[in-house]
Amino acid sequence: MIPLRITRYSDSSPLSASGMRGSHRGATIMMRKLIWCVPLVGLGIVAGVSADRLIGAPEAAKQDVKPAMSLPITRVVLFNSGVGYFSRSGDVTDDARVDLSFPETDINDLLKSLILEDFGQGRIAAVSYDSREPISRTLSSFAVNLNGQPTFAAIVSQMRGERVEVVTTPGAASQPGKLSGVIVGVETQQTPAGNTTAETQVMTLWCAEGLRAVKLSDVQQLRFANPVIENEFRRALDTLALSHDTQKKAVSIHFAGDGQRKVQVGYVVEAPIWKTSYRMVLSDKEKPYLQGWAMVENTTDEDWNGVKMALVSGRPISFKMDLHNPLYVDRPTVVPELFASLRPIAYRSGFNASNEVRRAEVAASFTRYHELVKVGKYAEAEKVAIAALLLEPNNPALGALVTMAKTNKRLKEQEKLKDDKEAMVYGGLTDAERDGPLVTSSDPLGVKLDTYRRSHGRSPVDLRFGSSYDIAGLGTRLDEKQYAATVGKELTARIGTGSVNNAATAATLGDSFQYTIDHPVQLARQKSAMLPIVGKTVEGQKVSIYNERVQRTHPLLGLKFKNTSGAHLNQGPITVFEGSVYAGDTRVLDVQPNEERLVSYAIDLGTEVDPQVGAGTQKIVSVKAVRGLITQTAKLTEAKIYRVINRSQTDRTVLIEHPNRTNEQFKLVDTDKPVEDTPDVFRFQISVKAGETKTFTVKEDKALANEMTLTNDADDAIRYFTNLSEASPKLKQQLHEASKVKAAWDVIRREQNQVLAALERLNFDQDRIRKNLRETPKEAEVYGAYLKKLSDQEKEIDLLTARQKKIMDEEFKARGKYDDFLANISD
Repeated sequence: MIPLRITRYSDSSPLSASGMRGSHRGATIMMRKLIWCVPLVGLGIVAGVSADRLIGAPEAAKQDVKPAMSLPITRVVLFNSGVGYFSRSGDVTDDARVDLSFPETDINDLLKSLILEDFGQGRIAAVSYDSREPISRTLSSFAVNLNGQPTFAAIVSQMRGERVEVVTTPGAASQPGKLSGVIVGVETQQTPAGNTTAETQVMTLWCAEGLRAVKLSDVQQLRFANPVIENEFRRALDTLALSHDTQKKAVSIHFAGDGQRKVQVGYVVEAPIWKTSYRMVLSDKEKPYLQGWAMVENTTDEDWNGVKMALVSGRPISFKMDLHNPLYVDRPTVVPELFASLRPIAYRSGFNASNEVRRAEVAASFTRYHELVKVGKYAEAEKVAIAALLLEPNNPALGALVTMAKTNKRLKEQEKLKDDKEAMVYGGLTDAERDGPLVTSSDPLGVKLDTYRRSHGRSPVDLRFGSSYDIAGLGTRLDEKQYAATVGKELTARIGTGSVNNAATAATLGDSFQYTIDHPVQLARQKSAMLPIVGKTVEGQKVSIYNERVQRTHPLLGLKFKNTSGAHLNQGPITVFEGSVYAGDTRVLDVQPNEERLVSYAIDLGTEVDPQVGAGTQKIVSVKAVRGLITQTAKLTEAKIYRVINRSQTDRTVLIEHPNRTNEQFKLVDTDKPVEDTPDVFRFQISVKAGETKTFTVKEDKALANEMTLTNDADDAIRYFTNLSEASPKLKQQLHEASKVKAAWDVIRREQNQVLAALERLNFDQDRIRKNLRETPKEAEVYGAYLKKLSDQEKEIDLLTARQKKIMDEEFKARGKYDDFLANISD
């Protein structure tokens, strides 16, 4: 029996009946979630049993009494992707527990990345952590509910029926010094106090001598005899102790083993990115000196005392996932299988002559039924069974025979199902049973089906009670169960029950670079620090950088340096000093070792640049024809003139940044090669002595292509390209030939137009004559003249119409010849 003593002190004591505090935090909280390091097979059973032992067993209560260990932070690795890796290590002895607390926002990251190592012969037993339930719900789950700051009387009232040992104040009237009994209840009594009455709380105990009333004010100590209640009380106090910061959650790590050994706990949680800033000191006699600092913040609630720190420049993929909230999966609702009761038995009468004849007919029906079943004639067998049942309607064997006949007929129709589904339906039966009918007279009670049900947990087809399952769906479900069982066996064979053993391969990833601080870092909680990471000279040259888009008149003072520090330079600001004088600020992006980079920090007022646009030219350089498509290529040349004036007393090296228009098909011509180029600019370097003026010209050209397809109305284009000097002689010759073909076509078109004009004239004249005929009397002399002229014109129209048809055919051929000729012009 493990006693729990409650001792009364004076009001000034740190522990009183009205303000009880638990100083021990070594118990595991009941309502915590548990992460068990056990094999996957049987995980739920083992986890449940382990949880019951941890909470309720006396051995677990003894283990929880042992105080928790503390593991200090020994290593910190910060990334500039918003996370940090924290490592804690220390020595533990035998079975030990480590309690940690984290902000609730970090629990998901912790569950995703926690890694535990036991370097001795021990193992990691479990990791428990607080759920997201409020503290009041957790406290109400214990046998002793400490919600709402309960008084001594309220705590005792909750323990009604529990045996306790009570030590009263010496000298209490009519009370022995020690009592042992079962708590019956607590009541409030009115006791005289001078001229008034006072309320006194009295505890009723059932002792060996009977009921006793004990004033709670006389109780000095109270001990519970039940170790489970004692353990629950300690757990509730631990829960209160760990819940003082409502924004944090407690995490307990349990190590199991023998002897003293080293353990390590590592995890990745959200952390501020580390930042860098640089100082660049320029001198006329020495190389530039680069000094870099990293700024880190300790936003945790724990001091970093002598930690090893590393800073990683790189951006590993990091994300958040909700692992803290309970997740539930929708499960199907399965209707339990109902089995029919036995039918009442009806007994037949005795034997007589008529019954003998009927029995003979029934026996013959049985014989005929079996013969039909053997040859697979199930439909005829069904008819024979029904006829026999009509002879003896109350014969249960004949009723079963009809059911068998119907079932065998239905199963015969289902033989066309796929092989895999048939295998699932008839799985567990022998070959003979699978090939034959499931129910026969030799198996009237469906023994085969019972065998199948015992082996598979259900019947493929419930033949005796007239209901059938979905055979197609059954195959899929049995497939899934069989696959799960197979995987479970493989996992059982592969996964052991020993401690956590890890094997990993480390490698450099991408462009990540790590700064390792050479000395241990001391940083108090909620404090920040600057740590030196670079302090070396680098190669560099002072330059003046001109970009018309940045500053039209003056270039910028800058430095072209090479990162010879041997370290990766993370992006950040640079403060530039010339000697001991502040010169300006600049900013640099990530710089790899031995990479050159350009920075600017001030305006060069001693140098002036005047940009001017030169005269542009456009000249045709070629004419090319391919199958009637003529491409004329012209070259557009543009020039930009930079006039640089150095009014200072020192020589200048000027870098002119000219727009890079490669994506616009421009290319440099008759211009010095740039010292470097970027996707945006070309950089040209020129030296300008003090008081000197220099001019630098950048020329670029671009090919402009103009395409034209020759058609039968492109007379102007043919004349243009014929007279163009850039056209080849072959092209000109073909264009001349095209003109001749076009001339022949034009002759036919002119003749066609003439015929059309004559027809139009005749039609107009005929309209006039017909009008005159309508207005002229028939007996007039002129009437005959009109008729003769109209007749003559009709003959002429017939001739012109025939000619028009012939000319249309000729024109069509001439036009086609011209089109074909144009389409095949190539040089």
